[in-house]
Parts: sequence; structure tokens; C-alpha cells
Amino acid sequence: MGRENPSKRTINPNGGISRRHFMAAATAFSFTAVKPSAVRATAANSKIKIGIIGCGNRGHKMARLFTAHGGYEIAAAADYFRDKVDAMGEKYGIPANRRHTTLSGYLRLLEADLDAVVIESPPYFHPIHASAAVDAGRSVYVAKPVAVDVPGCRTIAESSRKAAKNKLCFIVDFQTRCDELFREAIKRVHEGAIGEFAFGEASYHADNPWKGQVKYLEDDATNPENRLRAWGLTRALSGDIITEQNIHTIDVASWIMDSPPVSAVGMGGRKVRRDKGEIWDHFMVIFEYPGNTGVTFSSRQFHAYDTVPDGIRNRMFGTKGVLETKYDGQVLIRGENFYRGGTARMGPEANIATFHESITGGDFTNPTAEPSVRSNMVTILGRTAAYTRRKVSWEEVENNTERLEFDGLAALKS
Repeated sequence: MGRENPSKRTINPNGGISRRHFMAAATAFSFTAVKPSAVRATAANSKIKIGIIGCGNRGHKMARLFTAHGGYEIAAAADYFRDKVDAMGEKYGIPANRRHTTLSGYLRLLEADLDAVVIESPPYFHPIHASAAVDAGRSVYVAKPVAVDVPGCRTIAESSRKAAKNKLCFIVDFQTRCDELFREAIKRVHEGAIGEFAFGEASYHADNPWKGQVKYLEDDATNPENRLRAWGLTRALSGDIITEQNIHTIDVASWIMDSPPVSAVGMGGRKVRRDKGEIWDHFMVIFEYPGNTGVTFSSRQFHAYDTVPDGIRNRMFGTKGVLETKYDGQVLIRGENFYRGGTARMGPEANIATFHESITGGDFTNPTAEPSVRSNMVTILGRTAAYTRRKVSWEEVENNTERLEFDGLAALKS
């Protein structure tokens, strides 16, 4: 398959991400082969030196997996909090002079001799950290979601294009996109395996994942540092659950549909979970796609008394069959063109290996960023529709310039 020339990628003049741009990138991303076993450099003197920005639970998990790969050396770390960065430093042998704190710690990290950065900070900071890393000449591995608002999405798109132009790698860590079963099933769907689409379903039903953060708000919910520690419960820092968590299932729906929605209507709120914080505990959105095709989306983050099915699931109904997928579960196509698929096993390992291969092999096409940006914007479309309780068009979201602002930022900088 031919690859898009990065120098020809554009943001349209009214500030939105161009539709042609999204479609080309989404196609490249969806069908790019991933070969985790093809590692080119494992000798100690050829390891890729990485810095990790964000040393919380997710940062520690990623540090362990990057180390397990064998082709990386963790050379620096940054986090606002001293206890978090020191815990990372002690575990992975990072010298004290390469452990950086405060909100500007990432800038000092980028002064080190690094090949790449791994961004595991709260989503609010992803565009800032990724842009600075690319400007400093470092390849970027960034967690989902890439941003909490549309301006942040634009920054990520621009950083990815700049990275390609400067021969740097830029990868977004969506795991279903690199799973063989998901790729094969959706490839078959795009080739007509289930016929014409009728409607789809996307759901993310789970218990509350933020229980460990509640204690910080119980101590003092007005303290900016406590709110930063409880970033998942803070709307501006996380983007709310539809963007921070539910993006997994919305990304699969976006991949299946292979185009942006036309519009969305939605609702939601805080009716069950009574924990402190600002985020909602459920969303319900209907996305309208071209061809008079609707995709319903629902999510919850509260105890549902063992009701099933739960988890991260997608279904697409067509005139010849039905696609069914589950994150960390069964993937298959029922109907005239049956595909047995199998049980998908999710994890960042394939993306970590691909990042290594891309850097050592000089592949700077960076196909993952723009479809990830589109999925991120679809979550913002749904969030906006639910917050405002009105029909919101894709064009309105594309042209949105509103930023989510964390009102404790000034205090953290002082």
C-alpha cells in the first residue's frame, strides 16, 4: 500500500482537520502490519534512550514494559511530584540529576541525551509535552487520549506532521489498532463482508476506576496539588470519562465507519457514583454517520450488580452479517461471510516493539496519529452533545477553539 507524503498533510483553513487527511491516515493506520518480533537492535550500546514524562501507575507499567522489550534504556524521568519521580528513579536506576519535578520538569528532561520520550502524564498535558519533545528533536510515544479539547487535537496533529518532516517517530498507543484479529476482521468488513451497514453499537461498561484517587479530594478538594493527583476525577485534566476511558470503544467504531460522523445527540450525568470530583458516571450518545447509519454509544463507571455484557464492546449490523468485537475478548463476523477470529489479547507490547522498529529502521511515516486525533474529536463531539443536550454537527466541533482550562494551573506554577 502506498503511503501518504507527510509534507502534503494539511489542516484546513478554517482550523479543522481536513477530511481527506483523516481518511488517508486512517486507512494507513488500520492496515499497517505490525511485526513485534522483528527487533533490529538489542545490544546495550544500541539501546534507544527514553525519558518518561508522568510517573504514576500508568508510567510505571509502561516503564516495566519498555524495559522488558530489551531495546530501550530509561535515562530520565519527570513528574510534578517528587515522590512519584523518585519511585521511578529508584526502580530503574535513574540518577538523581535526571529526575525532574514541577510542571516545567519535562523541559529539563528534554535537555538530556535522549532519543525519545514516553508521555504518560494526565491527558491535559499531552499536546504540550508532545510538541516540546518534537521541537527538541525527540521521537514521541504518547498515551491515549491525545488531548482533552479540539485545540489540543490540532497541536497533536501538527506535532506528528512536524515529526515526520524532521525524521522523528510519533506513535499513539491504541492497542486494538495493532491487534491482528481486529485488523483482519475490520479489513473484511471494509471489503464488504457484512454488506451495507444498518447500524452499530459501541459500549464501555465498567466499575469506577478512580477509587484510588478519591482520597486526595477527601483530604482537600480545593487544593490544586490534590486535584492533580486526582486528575482522573478532574474534568479539565482528564477530558471526562467519554474522552479519557471510553475513547477505546469510540475509536473502534470510528475505525469501522472509516469516516467522521455527521452529528451527535446525547445525554448523561452523575446519578449513581457519589464520589468527589467533576466527571460524569455515564454517557449515552447517538452518532449519525453518512448513509443514514447510526451508532449508539453508552458508558457507565459504577457498580451494576454483575449485569452482563460489560467491558469494551462493539457491534456493527449489516445486510450480510454482524461484526462483534470485545477489547481483550472475542472478535468474529457472523453471517454469510463467517470469520471465526479468536480471542484478542490487548497490551502495549506490540506498539512498543513497533516504535523501536520505526526508530531503528528509519520509518517516519507516523500513520497512527491522525486517526487517533479523529477518534479523540469524536469523543469531544459526543461530550459536547451530552453536555449541551442538543444536536451538534461534526463541522461545529472541527471549528471549535474552546480550551478546557484547569483552574489550578497558576497555583501549581507558583
